[in-house]
This record gives sequence, structure tokens and C-alpha cells, in this order.
Amino acid sequence: MIGVSESTDQLPTDIATLQALLLQARAERDAVLVERNHLQSHNDRLQHLLRQLQRAQFGRRSEKLDPDQLHLAFEDIEQAIAGTEADNDKRDPAGARARAAKRRVNRGALPPHLPRIHVTIGPDDTHCPCCQAPMHVIGEETSQRLDVIPAQYRVIVTHRPKYGCRACEQAVVQAPAPERLIKGGLPTEAMVAAVLVAKYAWHLPLYRQAQMLTAQGLDITRTVLSFWVGYAAAELMPVYRRLRELILASAKIAVDETVAPVLDPGRGRTKQGYFWAVARDDRPWGGTDPPAIAFSYAPGRGAVHGLKLLEGYRGIVQCDGYAAYKKIAAAPSGAITLAFCWTHLRRRFFDIAKGGDAPIASEALERIAALYAIEKTIRGMSADDRRRVRQDNSKPLVASLKTWLEQQLVRVSGKATIAEEIRYGLNHWDGLIRFLDDGRIELDTNIVERGIRPIVLNRKNALFAGHDHGAENWACIASLIETCKLTGVDPQAYLTDVLTKLVNLWPASRIDELMPWAWAAEHSTNKLAA
Repeated sequence: MIGVSESTDQLPTDIATLQALLLQARAERDAVLVERNHLQSHNDRLQHLLRQLQRAQFGRRSEKLDPDQLHLAFEDIEQAIAGTEADNDKRDPAGARARAAKRRVNRGALPPHLPRIHVTIGPDDTHCPCCQAPMHVIGEETSQRLDVIPAQYRVIVTHRPKYGCRACEQAVVQAPAPERLIKGGLPTEAMVAAVLVAKYAWHLPLYRQAQMLTAQGLDITRTVLSFWVGYAAAELMPVYRRLRELILASAKIAVDETVAPVLDPGRGRTKQGYFWAVARDDRPWGGTDPPAIAFSYAPGRGAVHGLKLLEGYRGIVQCDGYAAYKKIAAAPSGAITLAFCWTHLRRRFFDIAKGGDAPIASEALERIAALYAIEKTIRGMSADDRRRVRQDNSKPLVASLKTWLEQQLVRVSGKATIAEEIRYGLNHWDGLIRFLDDGRIELDTNIVERGIRPIVLNRKNALFAGHDHGAENWACIASLIETCKLTGVDPQAYLTDVLTKLVNLWPASRIDELMPWAWAAEHSTNKLAA
């Protein structure tokens, strides 16, 4: 502000001029305050919107927004908040220092396995400004920031010298050439694994990866990348098949399916295929089998495909109310017991309640929410303990809910939507309440629905598979990658190592050692030993 930094002997002595300077200083101060208040108000509105979105994500009615779209909304609002904070930092240096201190407290620690590059910044002159004597270090301040080196491609040049005998000039010795995934091809197994993970884990179609490689000066076309993926899928297929076998040997699995459009060149359009997902997750009741998921491609959604998928399976299948599963369970063998999903029932009532005045649907949601509240308290307990709590606490609520639903069904019109949803619940009641008598059963099929989500994201990017065989490759690689995620394994490190072992003729008798959870256990042991 004009006049504030001037010394008193530089100020004018004229009263009128002093008054003008004072008025100008006040005007500038008021302008700064108005701008600061405007930014604060803007930030408050953004924070309010952010809290609303968080309630939509974590609150009881979490189905308000698609989770993936919700993340996009969070990103936009959080970016806007950061932008206003940056403006505040420029206008208010003192406040910026306070905010910086708060960020340092809340940002968390950087993982210890990352390499540290130490940079020391010293003053230009280390002589005392008073007496010019040399100064010595009495302490230091350190700070850490996260840095990145952009993806760096390199060329592995393999030299295999030949050794000959000067005495007899007969023998020549040379180390054998290392095996390659693609004979005579360019990529290492690590390079192929990176392409697989980018496509199937991070949803980058191959044509976009080709564009990124071009930016690095690498003329590798989408066709070449497709060739690499096909080779890798063929090599990984035995591991994938064994993964499915192990999941189907479990006492309880969750099953779901999602659309997988496949190009049908003869008709010039796509045909409707499906990915069937089979998952297990025994962690909620302390089971010893590691979590896993496997996808299977089928050209349809009918019971015939489900029967083939679950052929020979004996145990509990958690699923939605799709009629094909009922046909599977009605097979003469009687080997499959169905447990239906409460989330699917809740979603039906939610779709009605979100429209406004719907007291029956709203009360149904509250009653189902009470069951989920009990489930939170028993997560991680043994199956027997979970069953005991459910018998004591959940069973009376379930009995009361059924009676209440039957009463409401008599009150409403038989053609009303709410009547249809109540009938759905009552028609599936035996499967819905199966969790009361078996502590291994969950209330819903969320484990398999979460596993399917990356398939849906890939579908949004790739739109359709180019061929039935391409969809089968997709199922193979996605199964291994999503199981890696479930078991906390880096999919690129896993695929790099497994591909290397497979091309070096890993024995089929030891294929169980290549499952993601076994691979994780082996490598954690190796790290401890090192």
C-alpha cells in the first residue's frame, strides 16, 4: 500500500495530502479484504460441494452416483480448491507459510524403498558477516519431495562370446541364447508385461500405447503390440486355467456376469458376449484360502453357459436373482446351494425411494441397513462366531422384515412397482436368509462386483473385443491382474517374472507356485532373507 513503507521523514506535511494517502491506503486494504473474502467464500462453497459428494460416496445411500463418475467429480472440485488456495498463497505470504506447515504435517511419509537423491544447498559465502571468520555447520534442515523420471526405455544388448581351443582347434564353447517369449522379437518379458498391465489394469488401449511409444521415438505399431499380447496370453493360459480350477475347488464362491461386446465382421456390427466372473474372498470370516477372481468369456448369458462355467462345482454360490442361476442350482446333482445378494434387493428399493415420497421403500432400506450394521461388527470373526451373532441379532430382524413385507404387499396395488420389488424379495427369501445359518456367507456379492468393475472400464475404453478369441485372452490376463490386486501383488513384477519362468520351461507340476499369492509369499521370503 502506498505510504505504508515510507519513513516518517519522507511523508508530506500537508494535511490534505496525508488524508488523500490515508484514504488510498484504506481503499487498497478494503480491496484486498474483499478479494480475500471472495476467495474464502468460493472455497467454502467448493468444500460444501465436496462434503456432499463424500456423503454420496460413503453415506447410507451410496448408490446415488456411479463410483467412477464420482471420482471424476472429486478430482474437479479438489483441483478447484487447490487453485483458490494457490491464489491465496500469492496474496497472503504469511498464511501460505502456515498452510505449508499444515501440509507437511498431513502429507504422510514417503516409502523407504524409493531411492534417495541427496542435494545439499549451502549459502554462497560461509564467512561470518561480522568478523569474516570461517563458519562451521551447527545443524541442518532436511525436506523430502517426491520426484519422477519419465518412463525410460532401454535396449538390452546380449553378448555371447565364443571360446575356441588353440591347442586342438576343434572345440568351440558358447553359452546358450536365453529363451525369449517371442522368438526373434524385440521385447523383453518386462516390456510385454508393461503393455499387458497398461492395457488390462490401467485401461490404456494399445493404439494409445503406440502413440506414447511414438512420442519416445519408438516406431512400434498397434499391430505389433497386439502380437505381443497374443503371445503372452498363450503363454499365460495354463496359469489362468489352474487359477480357475483352484477357485472352483472352494467351498463358497460368488458369481456375476457383465456384457462383453464382440465384433461380428460378417454382420458389420458387434454381437453380445458375456464375461462370467467367479470370485472367492474368505477374509471376512478368517478363511485360509487367499482371495482370487477368474473371468470366463461366453457368447451368451443363458443357463447353458453358467452350467459349463460351474461344471463339477459343489458348494455355495452367492449370486443375484438371475433365473439362469436357479436352473443351475436345480440340476439333478443338487451340488450347488444358492445364497442371494441383499445389495440387489436393496438397490430395487433404493431406485424407488430416490424418486421422492416412498415410505415403504424408505423403511425397507432402513431395515436392510440394520442388517448391514450388524455385519460391520462381526467382520473378521470366525464363521461360528458370525453365525452365533446372526442367530441372536439378525434373525429376529429378518423375520420381522418378512412379516412387514407381506403386510405391505397386501396394502399396495399388485401392479405397482413397489409390489413387484416386494415379490422379488419374497420369491428369493430362502436364498436371502441363508447367511443366517452359515457364517461363511456374506450378505452380498460385492467381492465379484468390485472385480468386474475394471472389465467395465476397459469396455468403455475399448468398446468391444475384436474376436471371440480376443475376449478369451482378455479374460485370461484380466483374471491374473485382478487377482494380483486382491493379494497386494504388483502385477507388472508378477507378470514379468512368471512370463520369464514360463518361457524357460517351468514344469507343469509346479504351476501352483505361479499363483499370485504363492508368488507373493516366495518373494516376501526372499526379501527377508536378503
